[in-house]
Amino acid sequence: MYRSHNCGELRVADVNKEITLSGWVQKSRDKGFMIWVDLRDRYGITQLIFDEVRTSTEVMKLAKSLSREYVIQVKGTVIERESKNANLATGEIEVLVTELTILNEAQLPPFTIEDETDGGEDIRMKYRYLDIRRNPVKNSLLFRHKVTQSVRNYLSNLDFCEIETPYLIKSTPEGARDFVVPSRMNPGQFYALPQSPQTFKQLLMVGGMDKYFQIVKCFRDEDLRADRQPEFTQIDCEMSFIEQEDILNVFEGLTRHLLKSIHNIDIDAFPRMTFDEAMRKYGNDKPDIRFGMEFGELNAVAQHKEFAVFNNAELVVGIAAPGAATYTRKEIDGLIDWVKRPQVGALGMVYVKCETDGSFKSSVDKFYDQEDLKKWAEATGAKAGDLILVLSGPANKTRAQLSALRMELGNRMGLRKPDEFAPLWVVDFPLLEWDEDSSRFHAMHHPFTSPKKEDMHLLDTDPGKVRANAYDLVLNGNEIGGGSIRIHDKETQALMFKHLGFTAEQAQEQFGFLMNAFQYGAPPHGGLAFGLDRLTAILGGQETIRDFIAFPKNNSGRDVMIDAPAQIDQAQLEELSLALNIKA
Repeated sequence: MYRSHNCGELRVADVNKEITLSGWVQKSRDKGFMIWVDLRDRYGITQLIFDEVRTSTEVMKLAKSLSREYVIQVKGTVIERESKNANLATGEIEVLVTELTILNEAQLPPFTIEDETDGGEDIRMKYRYLDIRRNPVKNSLLFRHKVTQSVRNYLSNLDFCEIETPYLIKSTPEGARDFVVPSRMNPGQFYALPQSPQTFKQLLMVGGMDKYFQIVKCFRDEDLRADRQPEFTQIDCEMSFIEQEDILNVFEGLTRHLLKSIHNIDIDAFPRMTFDEAMRKYGNDKPDIRFGMEFGELNAVAQHKEFAVFNNAELVVGIAAPGAATYTRKEIDGLIDWVKRPQVGALGMVYVKCETDGSFKSSVDKFYDQEDLKKWAEATGAKAGDLILVLSGPANKTRAQLSALRMELGNRMGLRKPDEFAPLWVVDFPLLEWDEDSSRFHAMHHPFTSPKKEDMHLLDTDPGKVRANAYDLVLNGNEIGGGSIRIHDKETQALMFKHLGFTAEQAQEQFGFLMNAFQYGAPPHGGLAFGLDRLTAILGGQETIRDFIAFPKNNSGRDVMIDAPAQIDQAQLEELSLALNIKA
């Protein structure tokens, strides 16, 4: 056998045992008459010792040839270390080697296989199989496994059944662009890779499966924003004969279960906030409620003075940064430069220092007196020692800008603590949103989301005001899950397609299979999908998903390790009945 124990297993109780270990050489320290080698595998590190007195000349010679990342096997005796290492689980013992076999030599890696490596992200992506040997990446992947198993156990105990759905499906016009796959057996026709298993899980409910889940790959051919991947993993769920409250309770339970089983944290409160409230108080639909800085609208107390910038703005809104009145002018100017970056897009920023003596000092003192600024403090909830930061302009744009500033301040001020968890349900999303480019409404979630019954009468007269039976679960300022109660009758679904701009013929062509299924007795149903990559990262105390994916792609959607996507040869193109028309 290659090993009797792994490299993280041996302890003082194993002293005098004859053992066999295999692994990679982490490092070697040659003192001439004595050599120490750290042997690493997935489970840990064990120190090996070779010395001229107790080790044969042949083995000593071979030990001197070892280099980083050589794959070796050793046999020897467990002995107690004279100089113990409290930072190592196996730090009280070492293995006196009697036999050494080099299983595979290795080139010197392009970066050090250490927790703190000298390799940049690009080079580590290219040699991802080496990066996985590092503890931070290895432990992230093991953590993902732990989360996944915990999810499966929880849902299975609630009688959910795990069912696979197809990867080769039909392209539909809603949502992001599809990745398409040509069919050799059907020339000129294409499959699409699913953006989600949405229609299939609804069909499973029509099929009577009652509770379904799947941990499944999804694909979206979209321009990659920060920390997005073209392929990602969902915990996809659907339930029959339920209402919104049933779904929220089940997945509150799942979130509690994960936090308890992984971090031993008990979460009682899952506050709920409407979409409109979230936008008004925080400027986005996934607010981080671990800290305050709620928006204070200032139109009533800041307009109708002599300051034209505010007078001409649709919205004047501010936040109070706690304890930040001590910021220097240089620090404040840095914040102004930050919000003026193209990524944020503000034209400027006004500030007010709330001094400890109760007075106010502002960048617009010439336009506003102390009584005016006191009203600003009341509107933003500012206290003595706080710093009020104010933006103005078009309402939606300004809220988004102030939201970005709020999150940046939360990071700078250490208010977004990775070991604190604050879940939140955001509910009552708009059913439809207007798209200026296409001059028509689009489904904010997807075309199968049910409108609220009390808003149905608005579909024909004021569709933008119709609320959806839709909900998002937010954790620490990140949307980790979202779903809705589905439309389950053909008439309502046809009405929805009409308001999305589909003709009856187009709706039948694209979604006829679902519409037809509804004629055979579809139960009331709904569901939710968690983003597993994001959920795992947040539970792991991070917001970057890349280290929790074994082989991620870069910001251009490329796998630089295997160099994909790549061209295919002409013979393959001809077999698929394809011709390329690439414009320069």
